[in-house]
Amino acid sequence: MSKKEVPLHALDEYLPKGSLDPVLEYLHQYKIHLTITRERNSILGDYRHAIDQKNHRISVNGNLNAYAFLITLLHEIAHLLAFEQYGNRIAAHGKEWKNAYSNILAQFLVKKLFPADIEKALLKSLQNPSATSCGEEHLMRVLKNYDTRKEGVVLVEQIQNGQLFKLKDGRIFKKAEKLRKRHKAMDVQTGAVYLFSGVYEVERISNE
Repeated sequence: MSKKEVPLHALDEYLPKGSLDPVLEYLHQYKIHLTITRERNSILGDYRHAIDQKNHRISVNGNLNAYAFLITLLHEIAHLLAFEQYGNRIAAHGKEWKNAYSNILAQFLVKKLFPADIEKALLKSLQNPSATSCGEEHLMRVLKNYDTRKEGVVLVEQIQNGQLFKLKDGRIFKKAEKLRKRHKAMDVQTGAVYLFSGVYEVERISNE
């Protein structure tokens, strides 16, 4: 996994305007070692608590847009705050973490750092935060409006039934019907059926 150290003054380019100072307050107060990684498919960020006199460590994917980057960072800082108060005696995304995340998110919401559509989605998230960074589909859908997306890349929910699409690993799928929360698609090579989130990014390809 490729990581890079980012000087604190350079962190500003990854964050929404006006958010650097309050972020730096948390980084300094809790002695957080922050690294920025290349895109990781399985996670957007992670937290490792301080051991053996070392600093708390947080990493965040550097390909995220500024709003998704900040939200992911706050998600991970909330893990730190919950650990500082309760140690390892709590579930990773239990009520203690949810309270910590809701509190820190509310602090940033009052600063009016987010566009109106993201702010609305975050206010909804405050009621029951997701276990994954930017994990709520309604929030992910709004955040993706601020991504710079390559030509031909769309969301699974934008693919019509019967249409083909390709994943980053090259596998090709044929879209099927939507279930309650996920979309069915068949691997055209193996015939195996998979379920996809509607906001998963894929490449639309021709059926010809």
